[in-house]
Amino acid sequence: MADLDEAASIFTGVRPRLFGIAYRMLGSAAEAEDLVQDVWLRWQATDRSVVHNPGAFLATTTTRLAINELQSARARREVYIGPWLPEPVDTSADPFLGAERGEALDLAVLMLMERLTPQERAAYVLREAFDYPYAQIADILQSTEAAVRQQVSRARKHVAGDRKIPVPETAQRQLLATFLEAARSGDLEALEQLFAADVASVSDGNGAKHIARKIVVGAGRVATFIAAFSSWYWDGVDVQWVTANGWPAAVLRRGDTLLGVVTVDASADGIEQVLWMMNPAKLGAAVAVTK
Repeated sequence: MADLDEAASIFTGVRPRLFGIAYRMLGSAAEAEDLVQDVWLRWQATDRSVVHNPGAFLATTTTRLAINELQSARARREVYIGPWLPEPVDTSADPFLGAERGEALDLAVLMLMERLTPQERAAYVLREAFDYPYAQIADILQSTEAAVRQQVSRARKHVAGDRKIPVPETAQRQLLATFLEAARSGDLEALEQLFAADVASVSDGNGAKHIARKIVVGAGRVATFIAAFSSWYWDGVDVQWVTANGWPAAVLRRGDTLLGVVTVDASADGIEQVLWMMNPAKLGAAVAVTK
């Protein structure tokens, strides 16, 4: 029993890091929780007397399982109805998630990382979010240090190259607040002025009624799309602010009904993306503290 207590103590100590790795790899809090639980079961069954560095062992196990899970998760997402967005998490309620380094956490970056190979994503997450040495990442990924350096470099270029520099958090919050006001009133001109020319409105509802199943692109089209449902959608809707993945976000409720979470990704050109998370199955980690 004492040995198991010690195993549990070690696991509990590194659990936030393990969840942080799994979440950044999978973009899903629920899948990350399941994976970390699997790591715990494997840790219990391991001959721990031969493990010299438990933290490294557990991080390695988590990363390798996450690579395998990511491959099967992507296959499942191929039959997802409409756009798929990462599952938002309230980082103000879970300070451990961003405590070490906030990198590779915000929703826009998680979306860009979906295009990386599982190996590239693992290398990028371990290096950028957790500052692992290249040699240790190579051990975890059963690769060479040179190959890992190339994977991290490619991932950095991909993430940085496909995204404009985001505005500071305070500006992001102000833009989101102004957007919500314009969306409520259906002010077409105000909406269009907030948007970058190639803004995209991305709604994740997995086929839910009244949720767009295609991405709407372009300032005029997005403004028209959002203004079109202003006359009926916002009646009785309360807005509560949360910090989702390190950025301001709004939880939308009508009475006791949770409608979703909305946030924006903005650059100096304006709002680049409006992200609507409307799938009830993916809202628990973002809204628990607002109930």
